[in-house]
Amino acid sequence: MARHKLSEAGIKRLEKPGIYSDGDGLFLRVRKGGSRQWLFITRRGGKRSEIGLGGYGQGTAPVSLNLAREKAEAIRGKLARGIDPREQRKAAKPVTFRDCMDQLLASKENDWKNPKHRQQWEMTLREYAAPLHDMPVADIALGDVKACLLPHWEERPVTADRLRSRIQAVIDYAIAHEWRTAGNPARWHGLLDKVMPKRRKLVNGHHKAIAYDDAPATVKRLRQSNGTAARAVEFVMLTAARSGEARFATFGEIDFEAHTWTVPAERMKAGKDHVVPLSERAVAILEAQRQQATSDLVFEGAVGRRPISDTAMTKALRLAAKDEGATVHGCRSTFRDWAGDKTTFPRDVAEAALAHAVRDATEAAYRRESALDKRRELMTAWDTYLRGGEA
Repeated sequence: MARHKLSEAGIKRLEKPGIYSDGDGLFLRVRKGGSRQWLFITRRGGKRSEIGLGGYGQGTAPVSLNLAREKAEAIRGKLARGIDPREQRKAAKPVTFRDCMDQLLASKENDWKNPKHRQQWEMTLREYAAPLHDMPVADIALGDVKACLLPHWEERPVTADRLRSRIQAVIDYAIAHEWRTAGNPARWHGLLDKVMPKRRKLVNGHHKAIAYDDAPATVKRLRQSNGTAARAVEFVMLTAARSGEARFATFGEIDFEAHTWTVPAERMKAGKDHVVPLSERAVAILEAQRQQATSDLVFEGAVGRRPISDTAMTKALRLAAKDEGATVHGCRSTFRDWAGDKTTFPRDVAEAALAHAVRDATEAAYRRESALDKRRELMTAWDTYLRGGEA
């Protein structure tokens, strides 16, 4: 069979998604979006198998055309001696949960509904499923999955349910590729539903919020901490933002001159850009974070270049609020209750500050025309209140 059909120059010109042959089993897969991966395809007894050889021109260890050909030649030599390179790989290095996770995410490249959908999957698996990453996927047990879910089970039930479902998808992927022979320990019915604790029912289904009367004292205690989690929680309180909107905030989204923060559509529940007016204290937090930043993330976690975790923020809030049930998302309710009970700002201004969906055409027009200035007044009054002053 002919070999060396591809060239470096030709590869760089490839844009159309598909699989391109270099000959004799070596192929380059081009995905939608431009990523390229090498693979070696074998057929034995009517069964087709793929062996990944690495990405072309990407990642920390890019595989050039010449290196891909060297790897392919090594595989051909093993096949000629009757050695199955896939089985040899399994024996040499167990396939980990991270290996399966990365391959599953790559395989879904063309399936995402939108960029936000992809980001949610990746964030959930890369951050919340981190305890499973380095475990051989064949060895993951029910207790491992349960331990991964428990930190989120009570306070973030939707997050926990999505995490379980996505862990199940990764392990199903491993089972389909014969990297695991046991059943799926992330299955709910008849398995996890028997061992996970019953959830407490939240009143009206809402996240527990601190009372607005207690908010100034909570903020005062937050300011006594030098930790990034405390600054992130205070920023969330000052802006009435959702946790995920703030955790993934970057300095590129901040206009320090205009005192605004533009949250991109992919991080907003409504799927639209949201401009947040920033109070003086909120800007001061951002300035301080910028002075110590090592990346574009405003609130970096303990592991560099990754956002502060929900868990760290929740812990910081509960310490400051002296309430073991307080939730970061509940800070939005604290703000909304204060705005409704203690101020004369119109309802639609407070709703706009929370970026809630608008159904009324008149209210929507009002927001477009004047809400930013009104919201700036509202957030300034909220800042004053949190500092211990009057609204």
